[in-house]
Amino acid sequence: MPITNTDAILHYNVGLFGDAGYAVPNWSNDVGSLNPTILDWTQLVGRNLFHLMHHEDVDLRIPPSRNTLERIHKLYLRAANVLAGRAVPSGERNMEVQHVRPAGEVFRVFPVPLFKVRNPFMRRWGELVLISLAEAMQHTENRKEMEISTAFAGQVGQYIRRIYANMAIELFGKPRTEAMADGFTLTDADFDAYNPQEFFTATEMVDTVPRLDRVLTEDRLELLAEGIPVTQLPADLAPWPTNLTNLYTDLRTDSTVGPTRRGGGSSAAPVIPPAPRP
Repeated sequence: MPITNTDAILHYNVGLFGDAGYAVPNWSNDVGSLNPTILDWTQLVGRNLFHLMHHEDVDLRIPPSRNTLERIHKLYLRAANVLAGRAVPSGERNMEVQHVRPAGEVFRVFPVPLFKVRNPFMRRWGELVLISLAEAMQHTENRKEMEISTAFAGQVGQYIRRIYANMAIELFGKPRTEAMADGFTLTDADFDAYNPQEFFTATEMVDTVPRLDRVLTEDRLELLAEGIPVTQLPADLAPWPTNLTNLYTDLRTDSTVGPTRRGGGSSAAPVIPPAPRP
């Protein structure tokens, strides 16, 4: 079980992947689920993130290529379809079993480069997806045997929707009101006209060559690409070493932050339900 005094994204500190800054979502002590849709969601999104974060764009500080943006576009539509199609509103009856009780499954995670990713967009988008996965893995509805609610869909889907809106606003120049509107989707014409030089400074359009020894082959990544059951991960996974908890532990002993013990090393998109309000 990972360190649970924080829900921060966990450093997958295993061999060369640890040195390369790989990460996994923080499942806390929630190792599995009875809910087939949540299991489908974590597998679908986790596998897609794995392939996105192993693309060459993550190593470059320049804006992502059209290839990557189209993959994010397709992931957004696919993820939104799953949530919009399977979420049940509060006023609608849930489907329930009578005799069958599911055994449940252990969550599988797909470690991805994160902490040393050079591309600022890919780093932040990857972080939001990992948070979405952690929200799904720790959600109360893992006890539900058949359905997910619109509240669940809004909670985990808000991160994917924010990524898509951020991409549309910053990389395609869409107004915020348009990008955040229900059913908004980028078109083929938008991708054909993609020109980041129109919005970025000259400095942002130039980069140095990154180190090349962390470009791993498909065979080297085979185990990670299959997904690793969380019960088979090292028991002492912890957040990335450079984090506020460690710094405050060393530097701050005031009444606000007391000393703590450091622990371990289409024409319209489907509409994701709104996130639940406080």
